[in-house]
This record gives sequence, structure tokens and C-alpha cells, in this order.
Amino acid sequence: MSGPRVEPFTALTPAELESWHALRAANPALDSPYFHPGFAAAVHAAGRPVHVAVAGDGGAPVAFLPHHREGRLLRPVGWPGADFQGPILAAGTGFRPLDLLGNGAAAYTFDHLVEAAPGFERWVVSRRPSPYLDVTGGLAGYLGRASRSGKENMGQARRRAAKAGRELGELRFVADSSDPKALARVIELKRAQYAATGAKDYFAEPDRVRLLDGLLRARDPGFGGLLSTLHAGEHLLAAHFGLRSGAVLHWWFPVYDPAFARLSPGWILLRELVAAAPALGVARIDLGRGEDEYKRRAKTGESVVCQGVVTRNPVRRAVASALSEARSIARSVRARRKP
Repeated sequence: MSGPRVEPFTALTPAELESWHALRAANPALDSPYFHPGFAAAVHAAGRPVHVAVAGDGGAPVAFLPHHREGRLLRPVGWPGADFQGPILAAGTGFRPLDLLGNGAAAYTFDHLVEAAPGFERWVVSRRPSPYLDVTGGLAGYLGRASRSGKENMGQARRRAAKAGRELGELRFVADSSDPKALARVIELKRAQYAATGAKDYFAEPDRVRLLDGLLRARDPGFGGLLSTLHAGEHLLAAHFGLRSGAVLHWWFPVYDPAFARLSPGWILLRELVAAAPALGVARIDLGRGEDEYKRRAKTGESVVCQGVVTRNPVRRAVASALSEARSIARSVRARRKP
């Protein structure tokens, strides 16, 4: 395979986009919505330029890798909000990550690379679990596969939903809402959560708000945003905005109103979404990387995502390894401190 050429996303031809779709469809490791060209298109349209490395020796392309360029650094498309990353190519196809470098680009950094990405093994410095829920068969199917903890939490969610209905008013769940006001409330609650926990505010960059707005309006059955809301009476208890492609839903921005935390509304919402999965055509809900307690309890399985950097500079690679080790130690310390 010759070195890739790099094009702005908007320069890809219809035939190249068809090749992208075909390569993704032929590789089960790429069924996440993040690998759909619609995600790259939405990020680009929101105002953050996307470039695509296109590899092939004449004829149809054999690999695509959408990315952003920040000075001499390349990042995966949608970073830091992309929970699955990697090249779009057929299973078993080779890929040379060093070919991404050149023309001033000194490194390609990744933090959610799918473990099956070929050619990246030597550049990986750490691996972390990415839990998921197999929701084939809806709530009954999920409960048949869930851990004891998952079953218990879903049972508690059912009882708390009944309590919310008695105390606050009729419970209403909308699996697929197109209400922009509800999305604005999701973003408002998420920003308040970031502020309360000291986390970096993802929505401080206006293009990220525009991204979610655009994804909410995307009604393509093959790709788009999915907004789900849970009300009790006049109160919005919880909501979630995720990405949907085919039978996969990615759990992206879940929120709940802290005023109703005693009801664990996030679990009620998740239970309702699992129950609605067959009607939505969803068979798997990817929860994204992390060792959050609710993910550990709810999951039926997990994949692995990798962190690392492609570089010819050994110092840069050593720094990446040291930072990864420091973060791993910090996570272990936090886990030991939990009651």
C-alpha cells in the first residue's frame, strides 16, 4: 500500500464515501457510530475542520482515517469526544501508522483506539475496558444476561419509577425526542455537572454545542443523534443524548437533575431505554471507556480501547508512557479510597 493522501473531508467524492461505507460494513470491529462518515461530516459541519488520510494503490480506496490537525499533532476525528477511534478498513487489511506523519505532522495521538486496529500495536502504551450492554430481546433479554448487581439495580429502578410517579406525577419516557429545548437542558445539566465535579467543560467550545444540535436534526436511519427523556409530571428527571448507527447506540451524554438524585433517575432512564431497544432496532448499547460504578454494575460485557501515540520521537513516546502510568496509579488510588 502506498502512503495515503490527505484531503479535507468535503473533498471526498461520492464514490469514496461509498467505499468508506463498504469497508465499514465489511468489518464488524467498526460498527460503532463513530466510524460512520456521518460523524466526521457532522463534526466538520459544526466548524471544526476534518481531514481524511485516504490510502490505496489506484482503484477504490482501501483505508480512511479522519482526523484533526493541531499544529504538528494529529488527533482522531471528534476528539476529545470520540469514544472509539481507528482507521476504516476491511478486516485483515494492513495499515502503516507512520505513513500518517510527514508534511509537518510529527505525531498521531489516540486514547480510544479499537484493539483490533492493525499496525498500531507498537504504539500502544495502555489499554482500558469499554463496557457495553447486550440488549437483544429488550429488558427480558438483558436481564437474562446481566450480572446479579445489574438485575438488582434494574429492580430498584422499577420500584423508584413507581415512587416517582406517585410523588411527582405520571412517568413519561420518550425514546427518540427531537425537542431542541430538551437537548439544551441536557447540555445545561451536563455543564453544571462538570462545574460541580471540577471536570473540564466539554461544551466550553461552541462547535461542540453546534455538533449536538446538528446530530439531533440528522434523521438518517443509518446514522444520527438519539435524544431520550424521562419526565415525572412536569419535571425532567433524566435524559440522554447518544449516537446511533444501525443496531448500535453509543451512550454519550447522560444527565439527571440533582434535585431528584434520591430516585436514581439515571437507572430509571437506562431501564426504560433497554426496554425500548427492540422498537428502536438497537441490539447493543456501548457505555464508553471507564470504570464508573454504574457501568460496572450494568454491563454484560466489555471491549478494550487503547491509548498511545504514533511518533518517530522516542522522547515523546516515553512521556506518553509516563503520563499513562501516572493516570493508572491515580485511578487505582481513587478505587482503593471508595467505600
